[in-house]
Amino acid sequence: MLVGKRITLIIGGGIAAYKSLDLIRQLRRAGAAVTPVLTRSGREFVTPLSVAALAEAQVHEDLFDLKDEVEMGHIQLSRASDLIVVAPATANLMALMVAGLADDLASTLLLATDTPVMIAPAMNVRMWQHPATQRNLAQLRADGVEVVGPDVGHMACGEHGPGRMAEPAAIVAAIAAHFGPRPLAGQKVLVTSGPTHEPIDPVRYIANRSSGAQGTAIAAALRDLGAEVVFVTGPATVPPPEGVSVQKVETAREMLAATESALPVAVAVCAAAVADWRVTQEATQKMKKGAQDLPVIEFSENPDILATLATHARRPRLVIGFAAETENVVAHARAKRTRKGCDWILANDVSHGSGIMGGAENTVHLITADGVEDWPRLPKPEVARRLAQRIAEALA
Repeated sequence: MLVGKRITLIIGGGIAAYKSLDLIRQLRRAGAAVTPVLTRSGREFVTPLSVAALAEAQVHEDLFDLKDEVEMGHIQLSRASDLIVVAPATANLMALMVAGLADDLASTLLLATDTPVMIAPAMNVRMWQHPATQRNLAQLRADGVEVVGPDVGHMACGEHGPGRMAEPAAIVAAIAAHFGPRPLAGQKVLVTSGPTHEPIDPVRYIANRSSGAQGTAIAAALRDLGAEVVFVTGPATVPPPEGVSVQKVETAREMLAATESALPVAVAVCAAAVADWRVTQEATQKMKKGAQDLPVIEFSENPDILATLATHARRPRLVIGFAAETENVVAHARAKRTRKGCDWILANDVSHGSGIMGGAENTVHLITADGVEDWPRLPKPEVARRLAQRIAEALA
């Protein structure tokens, strides 16, 4: 899929640099030629010999290497490819790019190039969330730099959150999308994500355990295929993706109103973990323990967003739901698809010990009118890319 494409790969200094070796292998397998550039700090994590062996090409490291400057000067090197990929893109490399500094070969290439640039950020979650990094990210996007990831998950430092470098397969898919057609261009899609919070009193609420990671990944994958994405999200822990229209809500009723206001759309993907019930009468003051007998809470059923969209007068061409189950996963999901009237259901096992709810990976079964497709356990961004591609094929 990348036959004949020339990729300059800049390997930054971070533990995620080990993934660059697999990235080279996958790019070569896809038919691309890879010109590797290894930073001084990147060399602390991977060796030039490993990089050169996989790329089957010379590794460029030094801005003032006499041999390199004679054979291919750094200016020529900066323009000798179809795409420059920085993976991992550390916080420092991103800051250098924004500031326009050129104190080594990698930063000089990035400043001197007129070739498109794509970065795959990788860093500690606190570094990623720091206002300076987020400002740099926004400026890089404004400068036309494409961004892949980062993913959410456990890190080498022991912390958990956004900051993991995207998996090599995801980066290759993004590179292919850069060169290939954008099959969802001109299509408007709706994605719901995250939990809903149904208040009991001013400080307590009912909610489902959802980080919003899968819905966020789906919105990003649809965006990458050219879709105009309306992203309706409850109070998720994972931040919404860049480049989509974000509508934040708290309750199921607010989410329903936001989805209906987004219509008409070509596709609706209901990935949110909507609370099935709400408290009939929310307390206006915090309920005090010991001030009265144990409170009796009466519940009312929340609106069914998926079923509402599936039967709506402005029904999307394709309505997709999720079924988070703890037993009889496929059987319950089949019944749900029929009951709700939607086109597809993605069923997953969220039972205790599966690690799906709030985790970095997912195992889904795609249920359609034609049957069941069992997908292997994959990182959530890869699940999202598979789903986005299937949606593009269905709308073609």
